[in-house]
Amino acid sequence: MAYKKLSEQVMELSNPQRSDTFVKMFQEAVREGKFDATYMPERFTMPKQFNRRGSTETYQRDTREMLFDETPDFTEWFEGVNRELAAARKGGTVKLSVEAIESGLINFEDMVAETRRKMQASYEKGQALGKGRAKATKKKK
Repeated sequence: MAYKKLSEQVMELSNPQRSDTFVKMFQEAVREGKFDATYMPERFTMPKQFNRRGSTETYQRDTREMLFDETPDFTEWFEGVNRELAAARKGGTVKLSVEAIESGLINFEDMVAETRRKMQASYEKGQALGKGRAKATKKKK
């Protein structure tokens, strides 16, 4: 039997900002009997940075440590959950940043296509405005 701490497993997440959601999913899976785990007396600090409302301050939360049996079933469950949490979140949007693109949270090719579309629309709008003004000045003369 290979036992592992929840705090160690949280460090393996692709997106540490989703550690709070991972812990909830982990506890739910234990409650449903998908794999075995037990609470430990200590606590650990999750890597997620929470923002305080109305200020630029951030803080971190602690949660109860758990010890679990790292079975092939658990490993398979973790890989699926980790992929799900690394993908775009439900609700809220991922802020565009180099880190978000490098971690795969944002698809670079999609962003390029969106940028080109916006640039083309802006160009066409400018051309249409220019043509409209040219016609207006010709009529006045």
